[in-house]
Amino acid sequence: MRTGVIARKVGMTRLFQADGRHVPVTVLQLEDLQVVGRREADRDGYTAVQLGAGKAKAKNVAKPQRSAFGKAKVEPKAKLAEFRVAEDGLLDVGATISADHFVAGQLVDVCGVTQGKGFAGAMKRWGFSGLRATHGVSVSHRSHGSTGQRQDPGKVFKNKKMAGHMGARNRTQQNLEVVRTDPVRGLIFIKGSVPGSKGGWVAVEDAVKVPRNESAPYPAGLVSKDQPVEAEAPAAGLVDDAAVHEIPALPGDDEVAAIAAEQEAGGALDSETEAAAGEAAEGEAGDEGKSGDEGKSADDAKGADESKES
Repeated sequence: MRTGVIARKVGMTRLFQADGRHVPVTVLQLEDLQVVGRREADRDGYTAVQLGAGKAKAKNVAKPQRSAFGKAKVEPKAKLAEFRVAEDGLLDVGATISADHFVAGQLVDVCGVTQGKGFAGAMKRWGFSGLRATHGVSVSHRSHGSTGQRQDPGKVFKNKKMAGHMGARNRTQQNLEVVRTDPVRGLIFIKGSVPGSKGGWVAVEDAVKVPRNESAPYPAGLVSKDQPVEAEAPAAGLVDDAAVHEIPALPGDDEVAAIAAEQEAGGALDSETEAAAGEAAEGEAGDEGKSGDEGKSADDAKGADESKES
């Protein structure tokens, strides 16, 4: 298990594939993402790394935090987060994580705080239909209707769907695909939408429901001081080849004709089977009627004999 990253949500755009298809993506940026602390099993009881992202003014940072940043020899960070890792996944304090930590085609889980909507009514918050918009309703078209019962139980049960604060909740979007990375600018392009508004912080980790991509670096994709990131950026606006999914080929004319002939043959067989079943059912009904008539005639003959004897 390796560490995740802290990223800032820049916004949404789209990338193109070679065949012209476009992919909607969310752009995440890594801003001076560094390791500011370690948690070791013999000292803390578990193994984890503490990451810091962004920049904060020293006057806005508490004195204990300033001391911790000074010991780690890193600049004050605007956002801190801790990620559990395996023992061999620990990183050195001061190491900088690059956007190459993830690779194209990899699935990730993104956790963030959803957009706050303020105080919302029941129709917007829960999708209620509301009351009638015509005659008979006065100034309560968007109300949620009754909320409780009569004197028994005489209360409104908890978790009742009513008006209230909407949004601003921690949510995790799972199994999102990384379609491209830009280590020069520290950008990660993820297919689809992620929780949060523009400028918000999100945590990106390897997907927990699928195995980690074999191409992903372990324990992390780090920025080397001796070998800085290349200044040449990849082609703009294109999806990485590792994240391109082929469109399944459509059947040809011959295959379509063969499928149609098979369906027609199956329909003919079904009709023949139904006809045979109908004939068998009619035969069984005739036999039952015949046996019933024979039994009736025998009963009549028996009754006639009894009357004659009497």
